[in-house]
Amino acid sequence: MVLRSCCKFGQVLVWFRLGYVVLLWLCVTHFRCARAETKTVVQKDAEFDVTYNDTVTSDNQTIYAFNHTVSRNKTEGVRVTVDVLSEGAVSSPILFVVRQKQAVLSFQVPLILRGLYQRKYPYAHVGRTLCQPPTRTLTETQYFFVDVSTLSSLGTQYQLRISRVDSFTLHTDKKFSFTASPSQPQYFKYVFPDGVDTVIVKVNSEMTFPCSVMSIQDIQCPVYDLDNNVAFIGMYQTMTKTAAITVQRKDFPSNSFYVVVVVKTEDEACGGPLRFYPLRPDELTDAGNRSKTLDVVVSPAINSDVYVMGMLFCLSIFLSFYLLTFLVACVENKRMHRRREGLLNPVVMSPTETASLLGKPGVTPVSPYEYGCFADNASTLSSEAITDSIASDANYGYMERSLESVTGRSRQESLSSVEEDDYDTLADIDSDKNIVRTKKYLCVSDLARKDKRVLSKKYQIYFWNIATIGVFYALPVIQLVITYQTVVNVTGNQDICYYNFLCAHPLGNLSAFNNILSNLGYVMLGLLFLLIVLQRDIIHSRALDHNDLNALECGIPKHFGLFYAMGTALMMEGLLSACYHVCPNYTNFQFDTSFMYMIAGLCVLKLYQKRHPDINASAYTAYACLAAVIFFSVLGVVFGKGNMVFWIVFSVIHILATMLLSTQLYYMGRWRLDSGILRRIVYVIYTDCIRQCSGPMYIDRMVLLVMGNIVNWSLAAYGLLKTPNDFASYLLAIAICNLLLYFAFYIIMKLRSGERIQCMAMVCILFTAVVWGFALFFFFQGLSTWQKTPAESREHNRDCIVLSFFDDHDIWHFLSSIAMFGSFLVLLTMDDDLDNVQRDKIFVF
Repeated sequence: MVLRSCCKFGQVLVWFRLGYVVLLWLCVTHFRCARAETKTVVQKDAEFDVTYNDTVTSDNQTIYAFNHTVSRNKTEGVRVTVDVLSEGAVSSPILFVVRQKQAVLSFQVPLILRGLYQRKYPYAHVGRTLCQPPTRTLTETQYFFVDVSTLSSLGTQYQLRISRVDSFTLHTDKKFSFTASPSQPQYFKYVFPDGVDTVIVKVNSEMTFPCSVMSIQDIQCPVYDLDNNVAFIGMYQTMTKTAAITVQRKDFPSNSFYVVVVVKTEDEACGGPLRFYPLRPDELTDAGNRSKTLDVVVSPAINSDVYVMGMLFCLSIFLSFYLLTFLVACVENKRMHRRREGLLNPVVMSPTETASLLGKPGVTPVSPYEYGCFADNASTLSSEAITDSIASDANYGYMERSLESVTGRSRQESLSSVEEDDYDTLADIDSDKNIVRTKKYLCVSDLARKDKRVLSKKYQIYFWNIATIGVFYALPVIQLVITYQTVVNVTGNQDICYYNFLCAHPLGNLSAFNNILSNLGYVMLGLLFLLIVLQRDIIHSRALDHNDLNALECGIPKHFGLFYAMGTALMMEGLLSACYHVCPNYTNFQFDTSFMYMIAGLCVLKLYQKRHPDINASAYTAYACLAAVIFFSVLGVVFGKGNMVFWIVFSVIHILATMLLSTQLYYMGRWRLDSGILRRIVYVIYTDCIRQCSGPMYIDRMVLLVMGNIVNWSLAAYGLLKTPNDFASYLLAIAICNLLLYFAFYIIMKLRSGERIQCMAMVCILFTAVVWGFALFFFFQGLSTWQKTPAESREHNRDCIVLSFFDDHDIWHFLSSIAMFGSFLVLLTMDDDLDNVQRDKIFVF
């Protein structure tokens, strides 16, 4: 048994040795075959500006060796140009690898670049510029190698050419022209000269398309110069005909940078047409000829002295209004002092002389415009005589109140409750409302019956509410725009913000400081208006404290709460407009317009309040309506573009709101919106139009409301037919048209009622009209628009026009802030001629 086992083990060992020998033979044979299949590597010494025609297969690899001398004082670019001449090279591309001392560049030819929706575009002609590594010695010989290989067993013919780029370095204020395409990007070097810390790089082209990208990158390898990687580093922006980027020395430690220009494979990013979808994902699309001729020029930007001059110019303009206001106040105070002295030393006349004087032919009674409402009892002309003379000249015969009744009423009001509801809920007073407010001819005294302290508190709520709204609105806005600016600085994507890049002066982290600085006028003039209102408020309060009968019973009732709200809104407009211009785009345009809606609404309310103080809207109602307007503004910006359903809904709401407001104004609030409204409408139509044709009772109001409805229905029809892209501006136009219509109606009715406009108010009206005209001219210059793509918007960019610092839009900021301030002054002073007229002689319209 032992012997048999040993024999079996020997047989196994023999077979194991035989298998080992066979395996060893196979390995040696495979190694010899592998050595026989190794591709041939050929290295050639090559020269610049020589075109090499060769063929490459999977069996051979060609290496071209180049050397050139690099000087520290002179930078020359090196460009590699490759053409594939074989037809079937798309399925088996050639790989080119350029090995340098500190960089490696590789690309295949045909070069496949991707577009949207997986489109693929092959390019058989490729040109690339090599990244130049820095040299520390005065001169240095550098070597680089170009390896050419492929996996195709079939021969692929190609052309290779290495050439020097003599104009690789850009010079200040010298234009350079070149041609680029998606597969042949271009980039150039610029070195900051001594004494220049900021430059602006401008690239222009006569061709709108193909779309291209201009990028500013630091001097380092690799340089990202293809459509699919140009956004990886540095600052960049798309362009059609023009692009401009302001570059600061502090951002580039090497005191130099690359200007990279890349032509995109598609034009959608620049607003171009969308190409057809590929039928198959792997189908290649012929891009056609996408070469573009461009010009580049680098110019020095402004220095710190221009910044200082710009800020001083801005401050001096608006501080001059403070000085002018101070001088006017001094003159007015001196005039009032002289008038007061004249009233304290009147010409004494006996009652007999007074009666005889009034009875003489050719002698007219004294007008209240000349001696005041009660003339402080300084004249011996009795209040009864003055009242009778006023009554004889009035258009409507209202019974006059004597001085004693006025005094008694003021004392009674001083003891009444300060709660508005206590006055309104009394049954007899409510009945009196229906009688008084539906009279054919109303006077201000009919709509100024509530306690003055109650109304003062009511209208002060306007100021406190808008101040609270401003704080809660501004804080997140400031946080958001800081985030926007941070994103722009970190990513380098300058397509996020719609600046006027030809006049965008950076300061710190802000990209366009001049557009922010020019909003200072809104803040300074808003504050000045608040000071003017405060001064008037103090004077009026002192007059009330001294029971001045002029202040108690004459003129338009003075409630300053809405004026305070208007001044605050103007200041907030300046702050939020500055925030918008930190990074202007369509997503934050509402920051620039929200308080414009507020200002327009407050101005309309103030005009209405002047002669309707008892029935004006409360602050809560007014701000709720303005919040609804802003809500629709946001919806319009987000969903309104090309959405017909939104425009139909908005137009219906606009028309319904116009009709409801018209009814409210026509009936002075004495109507109800309930289930019986339709029955009452049918009854009025039957009785006034069918049964008997009678005209409207309130003709003046009807004329205003008919004109208002025509304007608003026309605007609604325009929006429905045209569906404008800029919905926020369309909504603002509705508000401004209604404000202008009401203001024009107010002025016409004021003059028609025999009232006059004083010199100061007339100067403000004329000055404001002229300034608004110039302001609108600069507004419609349109230096940028977020309704288009960033590249298309840059076609509207223009150079600075004032002090090489401010552009047309900055001038709009200056002039519009002055015009708004003037408009507020018009509202403040237009009824000063009525300060000495009894309120039952001032008509409501």
